[in-house]
Amino acid sequence: MQLVESGGGLVQAGGSLRLSCAASGRSFSSWSMGWFRQAPGKEREFVAAVTWNVGATYYTGSVKGRFTISRDNAKNTVYLQMNSLKPEDTADYYCAAANRPFITVRSGAYEYWGQGTQVTVSS
Repeated sequence: MQLVESGGGLVQAGGSLRLSCAASGRSFSSWSMGWFRQAPGKEREFVAAVTWNVGATYYTGSVKGRFTISRDNAKNTVYLQMNSLKPEDTADYYCAAANRPFITVRSGAYEYWGQGTQVTVSS
C-alpha cells in the first residue's frame, strides 16, 4: 500500500487548507484512515480518522469544529479540510492506514504511513 499526501503550504491564521491522501495498492473496504501531525520538538499526535466502510469519523478536541475528514471511495482518497487555522496547527501532517474497520487514535495501530506534508500557519 502506498499513501501520498499533498496540499500543505503556508497560510495566514484564520485561513484554510485542504490536505489530500491518495491511497493505492489494495482494497480498503475494511480499513480506517487517520491524519496525524508532528510539530517541531513535539511528539506525533492524532488529529482525525475515518473508516472506509461507513465513513465514521473522530477528531481530537483541539480541531473539532474546524477540521473535517472525509473520503472518496471512488478515488481512494482521504481529505482533511482545515478551516480557521491557528499558528498552533503548524506541523508536518501525515496520512496513515490501519487494517481495522473501526476508529483508533493510537499511532502504533497504523501500518502504513505517507511521507508527510508541511503546514505552516503564520500569525
